[in-house]
Amino acid sequence: MLQAPQRTGLSGPTLIRLLTRLTDADVQQSRQSLSDHLSQWLGWTDAIALSAALNTKPPVIAPGARQFGSAEERECVRVRNTLADAIASDTAATAAKRLAPGQAPAKKKLAALAEADFDYSSFRQRYLSLQHTMETSIGNLRSRLRGMVAARNGEWTRLAVVDAIMDRALLPKERALLGAIPKLLQGHFDRLRQAEEAALAQAAADAGAEVDAQASADAPSGDGTQARPDAAATAAPAAAPGAWLDTFRADMRSVLLAELEVRLQPVEGLLAALRAS
Repeated sequence: MLQAPQRTGLSGPTLIRLLTRLTDADVQQSRQSLSDHLSQWLGWTDAIALSAALNTKPPVIAPGARQFGSAEERECVRVRNTLADAIASDTAATAAKRLAPGQAPAKKKLAALAEADFDYSSFRQRYLSLQHTMETSIGNLRSRLRGMVAARNGEWTRLAVVDAIMDRALLPKERALLGAIPKLLQGHFDRLRQAEEAALAQAAADAGAEVDAQASADAPSGDGTQARPDAAATAAPAAAPGAWLDTFRADMRSVLLAELEVRLQPVEGLLAALRAS
């Protein structure tokens, strides 16, 4: 199976390390702290709202809000599992046409690969669709949990207000950064395809040379007897066209699952607050 070059020495979320391994980008460890990054991402209106939430008495929430319990825990698990299952499923949207081994000579298979049979657009659309599903499902879950945190009143309400401000302020930046992932994966897609095309071309050339060698071995010798073919000249199995797609699908699923974990971090924070309250 084709593998992307390994890179080491970069720490951070699994998503960042995966993208670094799968792309050509030479990513350097950031020297900026989280607070420095946030100061660049927050607009002045967001900064004012955040300061007010942190320095003023939190609002009082009317009693009667739904309380956190086992049903909400199960709902959080259900949302996570549903999204993970959607990512793991290989639907028709991600399937590309694939030639089965033995359907045609190697040269014809190679020619088919050169055509637009393997189009990245279907993968890109599937990735974007899954991103939209994750954003909607996790956003709704986060809002419900935030309401339950706010219902605790006092400092818990302040936490809910801060989470709402950060959610609103950082959503555009999150969309921009995560929305760039499909384009990064397109480079990985193209490299895997080109590597297999080169491997198939080499296999076809080797097969042609072996046929010529076999023909020479089968030709009658000068004494009228037929030369016995060398046992080592047996035909090697041809590479299966399209195997690189399995590699790419697995890599794309890994990136999506890592992105899911990043998107779920605010939910995990609210869950921890509810469990502790």
